[in-house]
Amino acid sequence: MLEWARLHLVPLGIPGLILTAFTESSFFPIPPDAILIPLALLDPGNALLYGFLATISSTAGALLGYWIGLKGGRPILIKLAGEKSVRKAEEFFNRYGAWAVGIAAFTPIPYKVFTIASGAFMLRDIKAFIAASLLGRGGRFMAEALLIMLFGGEILSFLSSHFEAITLLAGAVIAVLLAAYSLLKRRLCLGGSSPREGYPRRD
Repeated sequence: MLEWARLHLVPLGIPGLILTAFTESSFFPIPPDAILIPLALLDPGNALLYGFLATISSTAGALLGYWIGLKGGRPILIKLAGEKSVRKAEEFFNRYGAWAVGIAAFTPIPYKVFTIASGAFMLRDIKAFIAASLLGRGGRFMAEALLIMLFGGEILSFLSSHFEAITLLAGAVIAVLLAAYSLLKRRLCLGGSSPREGYPRRD
């Protein structure tokens, strides 16, 4: 499928990138990185533009994923992602609320699992959902674009060899920062709400 994407989507340029980034957030199996990286290598001067477009398109697609989950509920989420991935996503939502979507950008779990789960679990804080998508997807795609712009193809072997470790480490750092922020917020009594506010469970 990745080879198919390189043959048919990469030649489309920006439209192919936008289409992939948008659909991958809700149902398409090919990650935008497969289009973003070749385009950035072919045109390093516009690498950051490609990263930005992937971020915006992926965030817009996340709203479609939310709608799918809202209409289909937990059954469609399990059908698309499997029980194991759903349980893992629910653990993230229980701990981090809407910001689980941002952390999801740096985990091996497909991003669409979290966007659909946001709707299936009836997450109410849409503003936080969008902000988390922008930060998570932007952090991933813009970092890839910047590294390619600075180092070119030399960085690819490093990324391919350590990609999972890098993403997991980045996700862990974000999780720690969010936990620290939540703890500080409670201590200062700014909001008085828990991370699960606005997240009633729906079986």
